[in-house]
Amino acid sequence: MSLNDDEKDDLLLACRYGDLEDVQAFVKQYGSTPLADIRDDNKNCMLHMVCANGHIDLLNYLLPILPPSMLSVQNTSGSTPLHWAALNKHLDIAQKIVQHPEGPGLDLIDVKNTAGHSPLGEAELAGWEEGAKWFVEVMNLDPEQGSKEQDEDDATLDDGVGRDIEVEIEDADGQIAKMTISGANVDEASKSS
Repeated sequence: MSLNDDEKDDLLLACRYGDLEDVQAFVKQYGSTPLADIRDDNKNCMLHMVCANGHIDLLNYLLPILPPSMLSVQNTSGSTPLHWAALNKHLDIAQKIVQHPEGPGLDLIDVKNTAGHSPLGEAELAGWEEGAKWFVEVMNLDPEQGSKEQDEDDATLDDGVGRDIEVEIEDADGQIAKMTISGANVDEASKSS
């Protein structure tokens, strides 16, 4: 059965306004298969609407019936539903999306839109410290993680006591912030014990 534009628009509006009953009625009538293909004129999907507006109950209903690939759908601006959750400061939504066991997981935090912003960047631009902090806490800060060569090199080093650690973090504007965490305090503390 083919859906007309009004039916698609009604479903997107139900997602935008958090009308769980209307979405459930749609799924009962048409099944969950057409949900993945419905977009607005800007290529926003249902999850963009749900995540932008913080409808956790609707997200909980949709995640088990939508293909996991929906979590990484990008609109015409290259933004994912996670970008919209970050822009609108919805921590419970952001956590649910990133932690969805079948989804892309932490990789979603690194997706950049056409403005060059990741969800972390959007959180920073929105002044949402709580969300930015959470993204940094859970994100993969070592893109070379898992490299066998790196693991072998690390295995030949000492226990690291007393060594300085260099950290690089990319901000919302793509600038790299470098900082060194001194291992001297750790070394002195271990000598005194």
